[in-house]
Amino acid sequence: MLSEKQNYEDYKYVMVDTGNVYLGAKYAYKELIQNEDVPFKIRSIVERYILPETDPDTTLESDFYYMTTDSFAYRTYRQLKVKVKCSRLVEKRGLFFRKKGKKAYATELISLEDFAGMSPAQKQAEGILVQEIVVNKLAMMVFTL
Repeated sequence: MLSEKQNYEDYKYVMVDTGNVYLGAKYAYKELIQNEDVPFKIRSIVERYILPETDPDTTLESDFYYMTTDSFAYRTYRQLKVKVKCSRLVEKRGLFFRKKGKKAYATELISLEDFAGMSPAQKQAEGILVQEIVVNKLAMMVFTL
């Protein structure tokens, strides 16, 4: 049986492919800048632009969940063409789910503009859970420090 701490640690990861960098949403900013697996440019951007107005113990999940379109963090992440991978409660459909009211989580990728445009109350009402942050590598390359 997995402990709760170990299960929580499963959502702290860094993956890189040819076009994107994927960051697990459970990372706190202080953990992110200390992790050598996170690309140096992302760590530098977080240190220089995000941390001056954010507590280092804030997780990516929490920061994005409560982000507004008028914050400096939003403008910074928008330049990086960030997308948010999240789970949303949806009604089950199909042959075997004929009863009304059955719900399940569906995973989707939402643009930062759409995600930050939703209020925290709306996100809670829709059962949205943030899973990972997707940073576009090309946008990261052209970002000037």
